[in-house]
Amino acid sequence: MDRFYSLGHSSIDFHFRQTARDFVVEELPLYEFSGEGEHLILFVRKKNTSTSEMIGQIARYLGIKNKEIGYAGLKDKYAMTKQYISLHKKYEEALENFNHENIKILSKTYHNNKIRIGHLKGNRFFIKVKKVNPTSAQKIDEALKNISKYGMPNFFGYQRFGNDGDNHILGEKIAKGEKKERNPRVRKLLVNAYQSHLFNLWLSRRLEINTLISNFDAKEIESILNIPNEEITKLKSQKHPFKLMSGDIMEHYPYGRLFDFDGTQHDFDRFDKRDISVTGLLCGKKVKVASGLAGSIEKDYNDDINADGARRYAWVYPTDIEGRFKEQEAQYEFNFTLPKGSYATVLLEEIAKKKLS
Repeated sequence: MDRFYSLGHSSIDFHFRQTARDFVVEELPLYEFSGEGEHLILFVRKKNTSTSEMIGQIARYLGIKNKEIGYAGLKDKYAMTKQYISLHKKYEEALENFNHENIKILSKTYHNNKIRIGHLKGNRFFIKVKKVNPTSAQKIDEALKNISKYGMPNFFGYQRFGNDGDNHILGEKIAKGEKKERNPRVRKLLVNAYQSHLFNLWLSRRLEINTLISNFDAKEIESILNIPNEEITKLKSQKHPFKLMSGDIMEHYPYGRLFDFDGTQHDFDRFDKRDISVTGLLCGKKVKVASGLAGSIEKDYNDDINADGARRYAWVYPTDIEGRFKEQEAQYEFNFTLPKGSYATVLLEEIAKKKLS
């Protein structure tokens, strides 16, 4: 299925290859480290190495188990990335002679608790794309202005679905009990890919509806969308490019509690001001589902599986966006910050209006 995009321009051609030179990530910690405590906090730079591989290398060097090393999030393998990890400070002296061609400890401090998954505010990115002509550069400039003003859809990136992009197929079979996977970590990875696949399909459908509502009269699309004329007119009147529907489940942004969207002007204003955002479903048990019009669309992307469900922001707001066109080199450079769990490659795909591989 072709994905729908939020921006209105035609597709842009450029060359992107995810390498350590052209894709740089720096983790932004959730809190300031105290400088004291029993946990050693290392700021580590790695290249062409996954977070799991990096932790494995350090653990093997110290002769400890991987789980003794804490980290906040997984960083891309084919990139230059900087992130924080933690371990007990009794290993500090042993690490002084640690040396690896792809891993470098940049600095250290201390804190009174271990770093755990989710202990990050977001990530700062530098990305370079090539074979960009002046016309395309102008379109990229406009796209960045639009994203800076309105935000972007929070799709899962291709990294979520494995090297061949099909982890969700096996994940569905495991989630439905049709196949078994003994390794709990691999099982969770594959089931999460299936949940993510359904989320992406749902988000693409919502963007398709947004596009139809923005570009056609209510009478023309009433029968296509199976949405009453009056409801389409209300959706059409919304200023934001992502149209909120009755029954949507919102969440305070960039974190907070879930609540039902009730269609009041107050909620529209808070959405426009980025105080709240709309969420999509990661299907499973123990999860709140949408109702009303939003629920009638969401149910097509829900599945009864043996895994815990969750809600995920469907719309996020990149910050500190900068873009530079280097005409002589035919290159375009991006700097931007994304909240945790969001993919830089999704921002590139929104701008290109095509899938990257």
